[in-house]
Parts: sequence; structure tokens; C-alpha cells
Amino acid sequence: MKTQDVRDYLLGLQARIVGAMEADDGTPFITDRWEREPDSALQGEGLSRLVEEGGLLERGGCSFSHVKGRALPPSATQHRPELAGAPFEAMGVSLVFHPRNPYVPTVHMNVRMLSALPEGRDPVTWFGGGMDLTPYYGFEEDAQHFHRVNRDALAPFGADLYPRFKRWCDEYFFLKHRKEPRGIGGVFYDDFSELGFEASFAMTRAVGDAFLAAYLPIVQRRRNVPYGERERDFQAYRRGRYVEFNLVFDRGTLFGLQSGGRTESILMSMPPIVKWRYNWQPEAGTPEARLYTDFLRPRDWAAA
Repeated sequence: MKTQDVRDYLLGLQARIVGAMEADDGTPFITDRWEREPDSALQGEGLSRLVEEGGLLERGGCSFSHVKGRALPPSATQHRPELAGAPFEAMGVSLVFHPRNPYVPTVHMNVRMLSALPEGRDPVTWFGGGMDLTPYYGFEEDAQHFHRVNRDALAPFGADLYPRFKRWCDEYFFLKHRKEPRGIGGVFYDDFSELGFEASFAMTRAVGDAFLAAYLPIVQRRRNVPYGERERDFQAYRRGRYVEFNLVFDRGTLFGLQSGGRTESILMSMPPIVKWRYNWQPEAGTPEARLYTDFLRPRDWAAA
């Protein structure tokens, strides 16, 4: 029953988020149901919801998956080596929205449960998730709002959780080879079970339920800001950092690929238009430079 409760919540969360974004975008998401072959190494099913060339979202995906596998991949057991190779069950909702307007930030959110099923032992279950914001043009009030919603969502479960998960997010979404953050962070946690199943699940629900309140007010403030080719060019350049992180460092992407997951769903997070250029830096004093000097560094946004 516990597994069914998590599954029901995740499908309901996906439906609520997609419904809200469809109403705001004006373009319906496509629905792609998929199922793995029963004799494959990774069995299960999923529901991918995607919009491309929408009014608000140039590309956005919100995917539910529920899979079972014969052996946990290395990306899932790096902190739990005693579970390496155990059968597992995993389910979650993951989304990335890439807006068309460069003044609207890209956003990522994920909530998930993973259970290892070692032979002759009780299942070991943990939760993970969080959300983070990746602006192209920074606004203090947007960053403050996003972080305060996350702080308030976690507050009932312990005063230490927001600062701890905020720091974890800053450290996790960091491009080591670039020596720069991917965005302005948010919260991130993984391998979390310390509150027990029910309270850890409740905390994860609080994070998932906070997403629309954290993101939609920012969308409303920025979606009609005028922009031109300069802003679109910088947006495409910064999206390159998003691709680099997802393909090199992201544990969710690595878990999906290493476990034999569905490639289309795993790579749904990729932006539609991306640019790279050699050894480029924005001109000092420009709005583009301000992203680096004022936003791409850890700050206590919730207290600002």
C-alpha cells in the first residue's frame, strides 16, 4: 500500500502541474504512455507529458516513471555500497521547463522514491528530490521568492532542513569544470529516510506541492518583458551550461541511462536551441555580466 500511495501522489502531482502550465501556456501537452518489455532488464511503465513550440514554453517536459530493475546501477549506490547489485523499484516525477522568453528562468523539479530489495533482508527505501532555478537575466525578487517558498515548505519538518538542502543544492548543481553554479539554486536532497517513511514521504510531498507556488509568480512577472536577438543569443549560450551539467554530472540522467531507462524520457530535459562559443565572456557592466557577478554565486536568498 505504501508504494501505491506514492504512485498515486506522483501521478496526481504530474496532472496538477501539467494542467496549470497548459492553462498558462495556452498549448496542450502531448501525452506519451510507454511500457518496457516484460523480459527486459528494466521493467515498468511511464507517462511522459511534453510541449514544444508553445506560447510560454519553447520546450517543457514533465515525466512520471515507475520501474523495477534487477540490479541497482552505480549512480544509485555511491553512498550505499552495501546495496550494490540489489534489485530495486523506483518511481518519480521529473520536470524541466525551458521558456521562450529569456527573462523567464528555466526551472527543474524532481521528487522520487527508490527502494532496494536485497535478498533475505527488508527493503531499504529512501526519497530524493528538490527544485532549482536557472535564470538568464537575474532579478533579486524572483530569487528571494523562489527560495522563500522552498524554505516555508520544509519548515514543518525541521528548521535545519532548508539551510541543509539549500547548501546541498548549491554544491550539487555546480559545474566543476567551469567553476560556476548552474543557476541560483533552490533545494536538493537524496538518500533521505531519516524521518521514517511516513514523515519523509510527507516532506517530499511538501516539496512537490510547493513547485507551482515557487515558479508561476515568476512566470507571470517576466513572461511579457520585451526581448530581442541579443537576449535570445545569451539564453542559448547559457543553455549550453544546462546541457553540460545534465550529461556530465546529473545523477538522475546517469541513473536512467545506466539502468537501461527510456532515452526519450531521460533526455526530455534538453533545451531545444543551444549555442557554445570559444572562450567568451560578457562585456563588463552589461545585464549579461551581472548574471555572473550578482547571481551565479551562493547567497542567502531567503533572508535577503
